Amino acid sequence: MGRIEATPITTEDELAFVVFCIENLALKHRKDGALVYAALKDKGDLLHRYIVPGYDFLHTQDKDYILEDIEGVMREQGISL
Repeated sequence: MGRIEATPITTEDELAFVVFCIENLALKHRKDGALVYAALKDKGDLLHRYIVPGYDFLHTQDKDYILEDIEGVMREQGISL
């Protein structure tokens, strides 16, 4: 993943998608949502450098694809839950 400028959440749809990603990663990994949020935000800011910029594509995919895609990027960046 190249260095992408941080993208703020600007719409309710983007916010709902971010919450969807956090909640579903938390459920899948049996972790607290706050821990997942912290991992996505603090460790490389995948939240604003991958998930939000990728919203237009990612939100059209099914849940399993979205989670596996995010997990793949997390592995590439050395981020674990």
